[in-house]
Amino acid sequence: MANRAVKTERRGYVTDGNTARKALSESRESNRLRVVHARRVRAEKHRHNVAYLFFLTVSLAAGAVVLAYYIMLQTQITNSAQRISSLERQLSDLTKENDETYNQINGNIDLEEIRRIAISEYGMRYVEEGQIVTYSDGGGSDYVRQKAEIPESDARGR
Repeated sequence: MANRAVKTERRGYVTDGNTARKALSESRESNRLRVVHARRVRAEKHRHNVAYLFFLTVSLAAGAVVLAYYIMLQTQITNSAQRISSLERQLSDLTKENDETYNQINGNIDLEEIRRIAISEYGMRYVEEGQIVTYSDGGGSDYVRQKAEIPESDARGR
């Protein structure tokens, strides 16, 4: 009971526990000031709550936009990966088909038939001794341009 404060009003004075007496009118005025101050504080808190609520709403909307953009990018990446995989399979199939066709063409070449046609139809002959002429151009290029006829003496052997 030592710290218990009891407020009593008697004949225009207020007794608050063991404190000195104050006039009742002063106490009412201070109560009125406290009420006004409490209203101001409540209004200010309300303003802060509205501002905070607006901030939270804007933050939530920004977060939703960022999340939606992130999901859209993830979807695009997934679609791109699937497209790349599809194109790689298509390339693999075309490469396999191309190799099979190439091997089939090479397998169907009859070298004996080619030799027969070259000799009988085009009059080609096998090379004989002394027909091959070797020239040195000195410049190191990969080909030689013939600007004039080769003399018979050079063509027979060198």
